Amino acid sequence: MNKKTLLAALLACTAGPALAQSSVTAYGLIDLSVGSSKAAGSTVTIKSADSGKMSTSYFGFRGVEDLGGGLAATFNLEGFLRADIGASGRSNTDNYWARAANVGLTSKEWGSIRLGRNTTTLFLATINFNAFGDSFGYSPSVRHIFTSNTVTGDSGWSDSVLYTTPNMGGFTASAFVAAGEGQGGRNMAASGTYVNGPFGAALVYQEVKKDGGATPVDDTTVWSANGSYDFGVVKLFAQYADASNDTKKIDYKIYEAGVAIPVGLGKVLAQYGQIKPSAGAGRKTWTVGYDYFLSKRTDVYAMAMSDKIAGLAGGNSFSVGMRHRF
Repeated sequence: MNKKTLLAALLACTAGPALAQSSVTAYGLIDLSVGSSKAAGSTVTIKSADSGKMSTSYFGFRGVEDLGGGLAATFNLEGFLRADIGASGRSNTDNYWARAANVGLTSKEWGSIRLGRNTTTLFLATINFNAFGDSFGYSPSVRHIFTSNTVTGDSGWSDSVLYTTPNMGGFTASAFVAAGEGQGGRNMAASGTYVNGPFGAALVYQEVKKDGGATPVDDTTVWSANGSYDFGVVKLFAQYADASNDTKKIDYKIYEAGVAIPVGLGKVLAQYGQIKPSAGAGRKTWTVGYDYFLSKRTDVYAMAMSDKIAGLAGGNSFSVGMRHRF
């Protein structure tokens, strides 16, 4: 073996363990659809091509470094994407890494801690226990909790610290706080989740007092109970949330129920939800559709929704689209 070959072999031996100790992964999802929509209370029907009707399009990078002794350092950088127009963010007001931007430590023995911008535990419970997942376009649960003026605060909190326990026989718990930093007050949340076999449940408490922008945000408090059971031939979902607007002194009772039925290589999805406020108009939303998987990473879907606010003309939406994960 000549000197150059020997040197190359030594470098390969020393570099191998270092490369094995850390990794960076690029990933994301693109969701595009065509359809028509008429908002509740509106007389205008809009025909459009849209990004993110079933899942908000996004891209991201995650990294893990093995620090030894079962301890690892992590980071996440994730940005939303409007693929229909080739723009970043869910809107022009989003920061570039609005979905996630955090660094942390994780251990199988004591759990994980992440600092920065983190997805809220209320959002995770909401999307994990309804038939339409994280669909802002078609999930009654997401629509009622996050876009109906019942709960304030985004699906992610900036300036936050999130602690999650290790998985203990299917149970995990978390504690979450977002520093106020002179913006009205801090946000706090706590949750417990149990998933074992076909059964799953989650309980979440959340307080929002941080304004987070130039426009003042109402203080809100919410309790959320979520459950699901997979019978194989059908998976059932149920959710209840009690959201209090502490600024306006209005209480909202939110009820959600859904099913996912395997049919062929896809699933028939259906979900019903309603909001019962202590003051103001109630809301009822139905969504039905079919989601067909061409592969583990690619699916096509057709969805229809009826959305009614008491005293206003009903709204109706329909979309056919495609999602690809990478």
